Amino acid sequence: MLALRLARGSHPLVLMRRLLVAAASAGVGFLLLCTLGYASGHPAHSAGSVLRLLWCFVPLAATVQFAVAVARTDPSTRPRAGLSAVGLGPVRLSVLAAVSTAVSCTLGSMVALLFFLHLRGDLSGLPFDGAAAGLLGAGAPLPLAAALVLLTLVPAAAATASAMALRTAPPRATGAPEDADDLLPEEQIPAPAAPPAGLPWGVALTAAGLAVEAYANRGSTGSAFPLPGKLDSTPAWVLVGWTLTAIGLATAGPGLTYLCGRLLQAVRPGAVRLLAGRVLMNEARRIGRPLGVVCAVLSAVIAAFALYGTGPRPFGPLTALGAVLVIGCTTATLLTSALEARQARAETARALLRLGAPASALRAATALRAAALLLLFAPLTWAIAELAALPLTA
Repeated sequence: MLALRLARGSHPLVLMRRLLVAAASAGVGFLLLCTLGYASGHPAHSAGSVLRLLWCFVPLAATVQFAVAVARTDPSTRPRAGLSAVGLGPVRLSVLAAVSTAVSCTLGSMVALLFFLHLRGDLSGLPFDGAAAGLLGAGAPLPLAAALVLLTLVPAAAATASAMALRTAPPRATGAPEDADDLLPEEQIPAPAAPPAGLPWGVALTAAGLAVEAYANRGSTGSAFPLPGKLDSTPAWVLVGWTLTAIGLATAGPGLTYLCGRLLQAVRPGAVRLLAGRVLMNEARRIGRPLGVVCAVLSAVIAAFALYGTGPRPFGPLTALGAVLVIGCTTATLLTSALEARQARAETARALLRLGAPASALRAATALRAAALLLLFAPLTWAIAELAALPLTA
């Protein structure tokens, strides 16, 4: 009840982010139900049904990541003075965020179920002259228990991940210094954070994923990378290789962002370069992982375009929906993480302005950080895409 009351009084932008989470949950729920309908209507293609189900976990993971990012930026989950006295400590706030996330995802799952049943003709006849009948397994009985289990995957996973993320998140600053002039000189600019430790593991996982993708194409006949939009399905090893590559880039993302911040401060930096580099080093863990995921997704899109750019495209409606969900959720996660980072450094920015720093210097530092990240991750994305597409196009 408290979660619903807080949702009613939330800012419109907060409500919009929650609606986006509900929309993403609806899309993933629809994909899962389509997989179930296909399995019910084609019992002889069990291997294809399993691969379709495995592919559904890619947009599911992207949706869960987006839901966690939205929960971390929710103002209702921030610790405030006096909340612990009324029983809303860190544990209760994490539970509150989990409940809010579960409500949004459950709403999306209900919409997905109604839309799926409508397209199957289970509510009021087959729409669109039965164009989606074969894709959704219309005419075959739909196991109700299996459908409910699949629809609970997104709310349960998103709520659990949100609660765990907020329990382990560092405390956020809730107030500014009384007088910026009382700050020590070393406290007037953000102190450098310790470097993340996942860069070697990320590089190893990325290399392993690319090797698995190359192995999956060895000795294959026909299309090397058929996508699950029609009755054909993707080789399981290609999915495993891409998953390893994505995990590796997500693991290496914080370390690469930290390295980018170190490079910005090299060779006698000025005030703007020093501030931009220190902020990147401090925010490496917060924005590095979403950057790595976006890098993995864009590299997969570039590789797919390089593979099918000159031939007939096998993209079906379900493949298009899954691609839109993955690209949209990962991009929204990156933007939401950037918003969280901006909220975290708001007090530092106000303190610098009170110390006399010009606002143009802060804007220049922001632009410099964005340019440095683009110069680092854009060539990396292109290189990963070329390496991933090379064995598939050979």
